[in-house]
Amino acid sequence: MGSGDKHHFHLHLPHLHHSKKDVVRDIPKGCLAIMVGQGEEQQRFVVPIIYFNHPLFMQLLKEAEEEYGFDQKGPITIPCHVAQFQYVQGIIDKENSLHHQHHHVGCFRA
Repeated sequence: MGSGDKHHFHLHLPHLHHSKKDVVRDIPKGCLAIMVGQGEEQQRFVVPIIYFNHPLFMQLLKEAEEEYGFDQKGPITIPCHVAQFQYVQGIIDKENSLHHQHHHVGCFRA
């Protein structure tokens, strides 16, 4: 890759089976469930897909790629501490609310 190339993240979403429908129903349209943390600290978050364009979130995805590679099974796992992710999440939400005061997309821990 040259210095001008951008990273392209490909999401491989599994086909939904009847047993997974209940889990997917709690994810609003335009959002994606991710896992944050490792071991017992790991928590599930539902984030707007617009996060994936934010430079801070892209850095977290880069760390996930370095830790796990591109071939993760199941939801994307971000290997940082939950508190670090919540800090980044707060920055992104604040920036989005300043840019889109009339249309703020919230996210939450699930």
